[in-house]
Amino acid sequence: QVQLVESGGGLVQAGESLRLSCAASGTISSINAMGWYRQAPGKQRELVATITNSGSTNYADSVKGRFTVSRDGAKNTVALQMNSLKPEDTAVYYCKADLTRSRTYWGRGTQVTVSS
Repeated sequence: QVQLVESGGGLVQAGESLRLSCAASGTISSINAMGWYRQAPGKQRELVATITNSGSTNYADSVKGRFTVSRDGAKNTVALQMNSLKPEDTAVYYCKADLTRSRTYWGRGTQVTVSS
């Protein structure tokens, strides 16, 4: 099993930055990729950014050029640097880990609110 704990959410004004972090514990050697998803009120959860063990990244079109996903050297923490935040970025942000044998784990989420 893997446990994921997110941190770094909060309330900011449009144009400001936030950095989210997700710490993984447990069977981290089984993690193939980690990433961030978000869910705004009344909307489905959507992909924000993902990063594989080899460092390959994937971003939603809406955040390209503004957000950067990264993993630390020990590969048990994934971060999301969010710049030039917009009110439409307001959502609960969830950390996700994809493990071997198609197993997936989610964190509990952290709220990001961007005021105009």
